[in-house]
Amino acid sequence: MSDVKSQVAIIDLGMGNLFSVKHACEYVGLRASITSSRQEIFNADAVILPGVGAFGDAMETLRRLDLVSVLKEIAASPKLLVGICLGMQLLMTESFEFGRHSGLGIIPGTVVRFENPVGPHGALKVPQVCWNRMYRIEGLDDSWADSLLYGLANGVFMYFVHSFYVEPEDRSVNIATTQYGDVEFCSALRYRNIFACQSHPERSGPHGLRVYHNLASMLKSS
Repeated sequence: MSDVKSQVAIIDLGMGNLFSVKHACEYVGLRASITSSRQEIFNADAVILPGVGAFGDAMETLRRLDLVSVLKEIAASPKLLVGICLGMQLLMTESFEFGRHSGLGIIPGTVVRFENPVGPHGALKVPQVCWNRMYRIEGLDDSWADSLLYGLANGVFMYFVHSFYVEPEDRSVNIATTQYGDVEFCSALRYRNIFACQSHPERSGPHGLRVYHNLASMLKSS
């Protein structure tokens, strides 16, 4: 049996917890590089699109680095593409963060802001910066079985930092929801070869590392 480690390309947008993502990948036995090289991205076994910050700035960086077409080609291939936080949002058609911005358009949908979320004790702060639960879609108990959430308990706590969230046009791609006050939003999705989550698994302790373990196992078996 080959002991060659799978290679993961982490897209370098110059923002977000890039080194935390790289460390999590290496912790579970993957080789990982932070890169904006088209060739390195194409040669990788899986691609992670992370990010923290403004949607418009991130899209401008992807255009400047000539990576929009690369990510669309990866999405159209069998290769696993993972979006984390802003990276999840960039997969959508458009965002309404500080105006209206076109996204990658890989998954039809929009990115919208938390509008005055209210909890049991009054108005909640935006952005959401806290640990919060992720729940399976009701009636789809096996929806995590072939995703990077495999093995995690329903209602698992993950760490979130965000003011916006995605609304996919096709709700069937949603595999997890999270409640922030009176707002329920899509916190994870699966679409063909794409997995994306709004939380930061690289900052979510052992449960978050399980996501990366699942990534390593999936690549090893492919």
